[in-house]
Amino acid sequence: MSYAFYPNLEAEVQIPENGILSRTLYNDDHLKVVIFGFAPGQELSAHTAPMAASLYFVRGEAQLTLGEDVREVGAGCFVHMPPKLQHGIAAHTQVVLLLTMHKKALD
Repeated sequence: MSYAFYPNLEAEVQIPENGILSRTLYNDDHLKVVIFGFAPGQELSAHTAPMAASLYFVRGEAQLTLGEDVREVGAGCFVHMPPKLQHGIAAHTQVVLLLTMHKKALD
């Protein structure tokens, strides 16, 4: 049986001086896990996804939009979103964010 092991998520993504970088850490029929690095002031504009997803903020501070709600979040914040929920992120500081997309239910 194989598995994915990352002892330090912050070390898995470089934060650019200006922009957003992402790297896929894991991808199979059920899950896709992507780590993001946001430079301060960068924004992922509001959008939707056809599948459920979870966010985990590893480092930094940001403004998170979830539907009509706007929240200030920081390291340690976890969010689970149902399919088609409009969401967006605006980084106040350098942000490291783990995104897990739930493609389909486990058998």
